[in-house]
Amino acid sequence: MAIFRNALSRSLPELDSGPQGQPILVQKQDSKEEWSPKMDGSSPKTKVYKRRWLIVSLFCLYSMSNAYQWIHLNIIANIITKYYNASLPEDRFQRETTVDWLSMIYMLAYIPLIFPSTFLLNKKGLRVCALAGAFLNALGAWLKVACVSQDRFAVLMFAQTICAIAQIFILGLPAKIAAVWFGPNEVSTATSLGVFGNQVGVAIGFLVPPILVPNSDSLDEIGNDLSIMFYAGAGYMTLLFILVIIIFKERPPHPPSKAQMLALQNVHEEHYGRSLLNLFKNIGFDLLTITYGVNTGCYYAISTLLNPIILEYYPGHEESAGQIGLTIVIAGVGGSIAAGIWLDKTRTYKGTTLGIYFLSMAGMVAFTFTLDIKILWVVFLCAGALGFFMTGYLPVGFEFAAEITYPESEGTSSGLLNASAQFFGIILTIGCRAMINKVGTLGSNLLISGTLLVGTICTGFIAADYRRQEAGKEILEQMDNALEIEISEKYTEKSRMADAENDNRI
Repeated sequence: MAIFRNALSRSLPELDSGPQGQPILVQKQDSKEEWSPKMDGSSPKTKVYKRRWLIVSLFCLYSMSNAYQWIHLNIIANIITKYYNASLPEDRFQRETTVDWLSMIYMLAYIPLIFPSTFLLNKKGLRVCALAGAFLNALGAWLKVACVSQDRFAVLMFAQTICAIAQIFILGLPAKIAAVWFGPNEVSTATSLGVFGNQVGVAIGFLVPPILVPNSDSLDEIGNDLSIMFYAGAGYMTLLFILVIIIFKERPPHPPSKAQMLALQNVHEEHYGRSLLNLFKNIGFDLLTITYGVNTGCYYAISTLLNPIILEYYPGHEESAGQIGLTIVIAGVGGSIAAGIWLDKTRTYKGTTLGIYFLSMAGMVAFTFTLDIKILWVVFLCAGALGFFMTGYLPVGFEFAAEITYPESEGTSSGLLNASAQFFGIILTIGCRAMINKVGTLGSNLLISGTLLVGTICTGFIAADYRRQEAGKEILEQMDNALEIEISEKYTEKSRMADAENDNRI
């Protein structure tokens, strides 16, 4: 049961006691449609709105477009290197690593900016962050249109940096959107859908560029193909920005669950640094931050280096590399949704996290040792298994963090998880690139497999401290106690009236 802790201080009036000493929440009648407490003795109202599906769908679309921009250049890394060779370093390792930074800049930008962006999310809310993310995403896409020249790799990197900053306002939103808009039995599924959009974007980023920009001996032909790809992306992302302006709302008129109403009653304006300190003092969350970062960082490294990994075993198969990436992501989408539904039904966060982590490691080992057998369909099969579990881990990690860190903000905890993922993504990508250049792809893949083994072991030490579930039980107990008190008071009042009536008759 997800708890939404609203940090908009200007919209939180003081709470007084109601008729029975219990605060009651009703909708404040103003143009802002804020959730607001008012002591009028009426029954508290909760409601889920159909608009929630429109909100999460729109978020999925612009999250998808940003994720597409993350990987759409690196899946054709050999073609990008060929086209921009005049503006790249002469040393092979430096040249290839420079192109890798088109992906890693997403990871690097996230680490220092996660704290101010999470502060903005907690203070200004969902709509402001959604607008910022969609605007920067479109701006970066249009800057890429001006990059189609062999001496403009620096401009391309700047445009990619703008897109990387945009993702700061996107990756931490799924758990927050689920908490604000969805009912208690939908939050894990809604979080999975939020992650789903990002993964579909990665899938399109793997599939489309090798088709639009095939390898060619003519640099002019490559430039024309890049121009078409950049213009199409810029137009689509501009449309999404306009839709966010029109459609995306901060929150519904009424909270979707009793739990979130209680959260509003208990919310206090708290210093952001204190919230961070509370999270860092939580040993279980510290371990989860590391293990989540390791798992997701491995996924980032594989995605960034998939082009050279596949081309070492299957030269000239740029499209196959993209299709294998697509297979990883599509299987991962199924894994994300399945994991979300499973968590909503079982609430077994620790066991699910550990099981998926172990299976991610097993999938990576299988992928590593099937590349060399030269049977492409087997590689696709193992890549699908790897993606199903490795990507399925993403929403599970978000929900496990929200569970063990309650009542801290979901946006803050998920932001720190993502920061850890970016950090490990950079380290593992650089390390794997060095391994590929020195000992080959096998050494790189074994490095990732060993890293996942360490992450699996560490996950086993995370305590199953289900604070959010305990809070839900307390809410039900409070509601039961309040009902018993109300019934008792009514019974006592009726008894007094009956006694008084009998006295009058006597």
